[in-house]
Amino acid sequence: MAKTALIEREIKREKLVAKYAKKYAELKAIAGDSKKSDEERAAARLDLQKLPRNANPTRQRNRCEITGRPRGTFRQFGLARAKIREMAFAGEIPGVTKASW
Repeated sequence: MAKTALIEREIKREKLVAKYAKKYAELKAIAGDSKKSDEERAAARLDLQKLPRNANPTRQRNRCEITGRPRGTFRQFGLARAKIREMAFAGEIPGVTKASW
């Protein structure tokens, strides 16, 4: 089980990303638009830098929904590999069976 503080920090980041998502997308589009003037693009980049660091979606970390483990997390399930294995063997994940050949 991950530390509660780390899990809470990740939740805080998710909220910040959601709060600034629209503004981040607009500034990103302006900064990457070659049709805009250099001054407008530079101003957009400066405004992007002024946003909180944790508002950047790349700072988010995928964590296991149950344990909070940051590594070995499968996006399809939102769970860490160990939890997937446990739940699959117990038959708690529909459609997942143990391979045999």
